[in-house]
Amino acid sequence: MINKFLRAGTALALLFTAPAALPQNVAPAPAAVETKDADPALWVVKDEDTTIYLFGTVHILKPGLSWFDEAVKKAFDESGELVTELGVMPDAAAAQQLVMKYGFNPTGPTLTERLPEDKRAAFAKAVADLGLPQAAIDRMDPWLASVQMTMLSLVKLGYNPQSGVEEALNTAAKAANKPVSGLETMEQQFGFFDSLSEEAQIKFLVETIDKLSEAGPVLDKMIAEWAQGDADGLAAVMNEGFLTSPEVAKKLLTDRNARWADWVGTRLDKPGVVFVAVGAGHLAGKDSVQAYLAQ
Repeated sequence: MINKFLRAGTALALLFTAPAALPQNVAPAPAAVETKDADPALWVVKDEDTTIYLFGTVHILKPGLSWFDEAVKKAFDESGELVTELGVMPDAAAAQQLVMKYGFNPTGPTLTERLPEDKRAAFAKAVADLGLPQAAIDRMDPWLASVQMTMLSLVKLGYNPQSGVEEALNTAAKAANKPVSGLETMEQQFGFFDSLSEEAQIKFLVETIDKLSEAGPVLDKMIAEWAQGDADGLAAVMNEGFLTSPEVAKKLLTDRNARWADWVGTRLDKPGVVFVAVGAGHLAGKDSVQAYLAQ
């Protein structure tokens, strides 16, 4: 469940700030934390006149992890532009419109009615335990409900979307007057989820219900691998969630990685230095962007 969320894209981390999607003022108050060093992996693709750095991001982190320094900072400073999954973030009103368009079902059976009967009581309990409004959740599509439940459970454990890697990179790019562009749009990312079959979405939500208590420990493990620059270790943890979901893996992972590899190959035709930052799961494992580049 958390594996799919982290693979899915930057847009999903931003959902946490959507007014109709979650109650407000649930993020924990800032507190002084010990700074811990992190050394995430960094790759480079280059030819005679073009250098493209590939950096894997984590969309939601706990404060206090020092990753934007040393090799990562040097590569960023050398780059003339920043390319992320979404580029410049859309404003809250535009994001909210997309949430309503792709994530809500105002008519027809409720989400509870769409779930298997033996999962309905557990779903209601999980929603209540998280303090979410049942009526609003019941009008969400299964994929959105799954993401929202996961996000809120992580925030309650101290994770913060504002501490994510993209937030820091966008702030630094703005301060340095670097142009920022995106490989996808928020609408495209929401569309990937919305296009999943009913069966795949329900399976996604059921997995969330069953494993919600594991979200924190699993993410802790993923971030530990990421902070150590262990791409193979990260891939082993992240790929596990896709073994039983070939449809989800294709739409959220492999198809996108292939498109991004094509983008990198085309970008090599234009001189310059580029810092490309996408979800870390896309740069790990046998179906990674690098694997498609090697082909």
